[in-house]
Amino acid sequence: MLSEQLGVTLDPALLELAFTHRSFAYESGSSETNERLEFLGDSVLGLIVTEELYKRYPDFDESRLSPLRSGVVNMRALADIARGLQLGQYIRLGKGEEVTNGRDKNSLLADALEALIGAIYLQFGFAQCTEIVRTLISPTMDSAVARGAGLDGKTALQELAASLGMGAPEYIVSEEGPDHDKNFTAVAKLASQELSSGTGKSKREAEQVAARAAYEALKTANPQG
Repeated sequence: MLSEQLGVTLDPALLELAFTHRSFAYESGSSETNERLEFLGDSVLGLIVTEELYKRYPDFDESRLSPLRSGVVNMRALADIARGLQLGQYIRLGKGEEVTNGRDKNSLLADALEALIGAIYLQFGFAQCTEIVRTLISPTMDSAVARGAGLDGKTALQELAASLGMGAPEYIVSEEGPDHDKNFTAVAKLASQELSSGTGKSKREAEQVAARAAYEALKTANPQG
């Protein structure tokens, strides 16, 4: 049960709202969706992660803390946390999203997690919400540091590509979603070859995620580079 995983019992009405996707609300004729809670949860999560990184890594400056934060709160990382909580089974979806496997979409899972965090914050306040979120993000944060997410991915990729004589990286960015909730996807290319892709809530975040993945792939393929 979700309450056992989180260590708290959430108000059923708040929980239902946190998992109500706009597709369900539209088909049921309701105006109640999880978008406001998602908006709140996104800000709460960002503050908690930023504070945790600030305290954990006192020797890191902003140039390292910022991409490290992106390595923790990007869409894919949040979706993986949501999968660990099995949030997909709780999301209330419209038929269209249901038949297109919406319960396993990174964007919907990440949004549901942020809405859940918003609900926890409203019911229990910042201090208890922080404790819960720290527990949820700790493995992701450790993994991000181990992957070198604290490095500027675009700079690292550019330097590695130059050392290998491969020219400068290019990024092809696409976006989807309404203006208030856009999702960006970036594809990192070298010498016209697609190396990796990344997603995020901003163009910069998506490019950084793609760059770090491309750097790791290129470094693995060229260990002496």
